[in-house]
Amino acid sequence: MGNRLTAIATRTGDNGTTGLGNNQRVSKNSLRVHAMGEVDELNSHIGVLLCEDMPVGVRDLLVEVQHQLFNLGGELSIPGFELLKAEALLVLDQALADHNETLPRLEEFILPAGTRAAALAHVCRTVARRAERHVVALGQEEALNETPRQYLNRLSDLMFVLARVLNRMNGGDDVYWKSERMQRNA
Repeated sequence: MGNRLTAIATRTGDNGTTGLGNNQRVSKNSLRVHAMGEVDELNSHIGVLLCEDMPVGVRDLLVEVQHQLFNLGGELSIPGFELLKAEALLVLDQALADHNETLPRLEEFILPAGTRAAALAHVCRTVARRAERHVVALGQEEALNETPRQYLNRLSDLMFVLARVLNRMNGGDDVYWKSERMQRNA
């Protein structure tokens, strides 16, 4: 990247446009820019989550996810370009399988709560879902590779599972929704 980022305040966006990676200028309100922003926000939330205590394997996985989200954002910023490879999905699939195997089966909905780390993972999950919706909307208007949409879908699932893992890290548990059915069966 060399000298690419030497000037952060260029003032070129003062007119409500921004430059894509292919030097095209688009409205800051375009579907593409919204999708890029959602992915950037998700990456930032994962950065906050990484400030918490967690198992080394989970930390390493989330750092890798941050790199892949940067690739995803780069791909969104350059129409027609591919940066996020399908192999990144395999990493998420394996992590989902590995972590799910350690968890008890869910019999009721859980609340996005528990430990601070688990709650932050739930925030990441919801932001991933929002990013996915924006990528889907963009894909309905412009040609996109499938991998970004699939990655965000799988990542939101993984963040749910990791929230459960983080709630159990020090002997805790999920916070269950107190449904009428559950109260009747208690």
